[in-house]
Amino acid sequence: MQVSIACTEQNLRSRSSEDRLCGPRPGPGGGNGGPVGGGHGNPPGGGGSGLKARAALVPRPPAPAGALRESTGRSTGMKYRNLGKSGLRVSCLGLGTWVTFGSQISDKTAEDVLTIAYEHGINLFDTAEVYAAGKAERTLGNILKSKGWRRSSYVITTKIFWGGQAETERGLSRKHIIEGLRGSLECLQLEYVDIVFANRSDPNSPMEEIVRAMTYVINQGLALYWGTSRWGAAEIMEAYSMARQFNLIPPVCEQVEHHLFQREKAEMQLPELYHKIGVGSVTWSPLACGLITSKYDGQLPDSCRASIKGYQWLKDKVQSEDGKKQQAKAMDLLPIAHQLGCTVAQLAIAWCLRSEGVSSVLLGVSSEEQLMEHLGSLQVLSQLTPQMVMEIDGLLGNKSHSKK
Repeated sequence: MQVSIACTEQNLRSRSSEDRLCGPRPGPGGGNGGPVGGGHGNPPGGGGSGLKARAALVPRPPAPAGALRESTGRSTGMKYRNLGKSGLRVSCLGLGTWVTFGSQISDKTAEDVLTIAYEHGINLFDTAEVYAAGKAERTLGNILKSKGWRRSSYVITTKIFWGGQAETERGLSRKHIIEGLRGSLECLQLEYVDIVFANRSDPNSPMEEIVRAMTYVINQGLALYWGTSRWGAAEIMEAYSMARQFNLIPPVCEQVEHHLFQREKAEMQLPELYHKIGVGSVTWSPLACGLITSKYDGQLPDSCRASIKGYQWLKDKVQSEDGKKQQAKAMDLLPIAHQLGCTVAQLAIAWCLRSEGVSSVLLGVSSEEQLMEHLGSLQVLSQLTPQMVMEIDGLLGNKSHSKK
């Protein structure tokens, strides 16, 4: 494991993120890379027998913490990180489709937002079979097909659990994982997704069955990696142990809600899993469904999520005492935001990006303007000092502490 991580680091140093996003370079065995060969096997370049001999005689030292380095796109300024400790490089900001695609925004707006995201270096696009009852996947698939972007230049993730009304159309049985993913691929008009997530744990499905089904869809070329979403740390560890016990494929990342008011799991539990078994974090809702903005400010605009049919829970949250306190706390961050020359939203997203083990933060936007504002968080990240983080922690008063 140590040797493979060290080799990955060496390969990553030799290639910039722009090389991976630009067209293929001439050379033997070129090609853009598809679902085959996802980072395993011999490093490119053939030859080098002397180096291999020396490597066999002198083992590499253990890779230091943080050896899987962040890189920055030359033309976009986007930062790229490894997905956990896998070899997959993803943009530190991803674009989610929850609420927006196929529901809150028009297909034209969805296309405009996706195009701007891609042109600014975002390569991770997240969806799920349940989003807008499948419309989100279909909208995303139609846009990708019309754009004609190289499949090797972006990462598509989807989530499986809630697929339909029948008892066999939901959960994490082998049947639904396989059939649900095939249904998603049909909606997306793709041959494979890069990552398939189990969109919550399923007490009705044995862990061995789940891990074997995920291994099967990867071996069949329907997905390249698998991950978990809203799983507990013990459940993730059980899946990892099951994979190791039966020589199956373990999960590489967990999707977790993380923002200024939701911290413990992302800050206390997942970093430990990252160091122990290489599971990274893809976080969502960095603005707490809009609470960490001034959009509500005592009212519910017609265009906001809380006003959408089926989101009464969000409306209740916004209008609750806790929701009002959180909105007030967010406004307490205005002096720090002004000091950095940014908005509170940009500060909140940058704050999420600085967390250990976070591979990517998913953005949910309903307009081009909102996306451009959120992309500005990358500049804020470089200015966010440890002292400022401590000041934010002091204002929030909710920093997670180890119980050890």
